[in-house]
Amino acid sequence: MSQPTDVTHRSVSSPAGRIHLVEQGAGPLVLLVHGFPESWYSWRHQLPVLAAAGYRAVAMDVRGYGRSSKPANVAAYRMLDLVEDNVAVVRALGEETAVIVGHDWGATIAASSALVRPEVFRAVGLLSVPYAPPGGPRPSEVFAHMGGDEEFYVSYFQEPERAEAEIEPDVRGWLAGFYAAFSADTMPAAPDPHFVSRGGKLRDRFPAGRLPAWLSADDLDVYAGEFERTGMTGALNRYRNMDRDWADLAAFHGAPITQPSLFVGGALDASTTWLSDAIRAYPTTLPGLVSSHLLDGCGHWIQQERRAEVNEILTGWLASLPA
Repeated sequence: MSQPTDVTHRSVSSPAGRIHLVEQGAGPLVLLVHGFPESWYSWRHQLPVLAAAGYRAVAMDVRGYGRSSKPANVAAYRMLDLVEDNVAVVRALGEETAVIVGHDWGATIAASSALVRPEVFRAVGLLSVPYAPPGGPRPSEVFAHMGGDEEFYVSYFQEPERAEAEIEPDVRGWLAGFYAAFSADTMPAAPDPHFVSRGGKLRDRFPAGRLPAWLSADDLDVYAGEFERTGMTGALNRYRNMDRDWADLAAFHGAPITQPSLFVGGALDASTTWLSDAIRAYPTTLPGLVSSHLLDGCGHWIQQERRAEVNEILTGWLASLPA
C-alpha cells in the first residue's frame, strides 16, 4: 500500500475524546483536514512533500472517522465542536498557531476554524469547496428545493440509517463508485450522481467496473477497511448538522476570513461550478487571498487526482506566508 513509510501515528485528547493523527516532518505546523468519505490517508501524497519542504505536516482523522472517537449523539458532530477538535490538536502538539488546509468537508471545517478561532489558525487553504460566509436561508430548505422530482444527495443523507442501509452491505463497492462518480476520468456525463431518483439509491448512478486513475486497489482497501470497521454513521453525521451549524454560526453570518488564504479547485468539480459565485466574491469574502487556482480537467479528489500540481501550489503558498 502507498502509505508514507516514516510517519508517526498518535492520538491526542479533544472534546470528542481522541483524535487520531499522522505526523511527518518538523517545522511550522500544517494541519490537514480530510473530507467525505475519506480519512487522513487522503493526504498521503502531501505529507512527505510538506515534510521535505520544512513543515510539520499533520493529517487527522476527523471526529467520526477512522481511528478517532465516534460520539453517539448526532449533535456532537456540529461545526463548532469540530473547530474545537482542531484547536485541541494544535495545543496537544505543543503549538500556539497553525496553518490549516482542508479538502471537501475539510475545507469547510478549515474555513470555519479560521473564521471562529483566528488567533490559532494563522492561514487557511481550501481545496475543492470554496468559502461562502455563513448565513442565507436555512440549508435544509435550500436542499429540499434542489433537483425537482429528484432528491439532492445532502437531503438523502439526512435521515439516520437510510444511507447507511445502502452503503454498509457493500462498503468497498459503494466507495469505488462514489470516488469514480466525481473523478475527472470516470465521472458520468448523465444522469447527475449528486441526485437520487425518488425511491432509488445514490449508487444507481455510479459508474461501475472501473477505478479512477488516482485510486489503486490497495488505496481502496485502506479506505474500505476503515469504514467496514467503523460503519458510516460518524461520517454521515456531519451532513446531519448543517441546520445546527447555520444557527450556531449566526454571529458570523456574512463574515469574511481575513487571514492569508489559498483556494484550489477542479474545473470539472460541481463544487466549483455550482459555487462559482462564491469564488467571484473572494475579493470581499477572502480579502487575504494569496492565490486561487482552477485546475483544468480535474475532478473533486484534487490532492489525489493532481498530486504533483497541488503539492507545488501548496508549498509555494506556504513559503509565501509570514513566519
